[in-house]
Amino acid sequence: MTSRVQLALRVPDLDASIAFYTKLFGTEPAKLRDGYANFTIAEPPLKLVLIEGTAGEATRMDHLGVEVDTTEAVHAATTRLGEAGLATDVENDTTCCYALQDKVWVHGPGQEPWEVYVVKADADSLAKQQGSTCCAGPAEADISSKEPAVAGGCC
Repeated sequence: MTSRVQLALRVPDLDASIAFYTKLFGTEPAKLRDGYANFTIAEPPLKLVLIEGTAGEATRMDHLGVEVDTTEAVHAATTRLGEAGLATDVENDTTCCYALQDKVWVHGPGQEPWEVYVVKADADSLAKQQGSTCCAGPAEADISSKEPAVAGGCC
């Protein structure tokens, strides 16, 4: 695998969103779990993550990411981002979004959360591991709030 951009959306109707994105990209989800789906799209190279939000609310961006092949690539990104003067938040062996991951978080100028991450293994839970900034709920992940969350979500 080569690196690919990740777009994580919080959607009000997971089933309808899965049906729409299956048609849009011509592929079935790579992973389906309770309240969660992801698509591994070859062209354009994209990891599309759908996280079930609140019914009746508009779809919104949850977070952005770059999926990489190895933990070493995450460490290299951490070093590069830190040397560039960005505040980083490292999470190693964190479990969320049905995956065990190593990752580093940074925020853009509008407080948009970005993660550089590697999936190390599947996991049984969407919920975040205690102490992790991963997988914030809708209120926690609201990037329009005055107090930016460390991370909007994960996957």
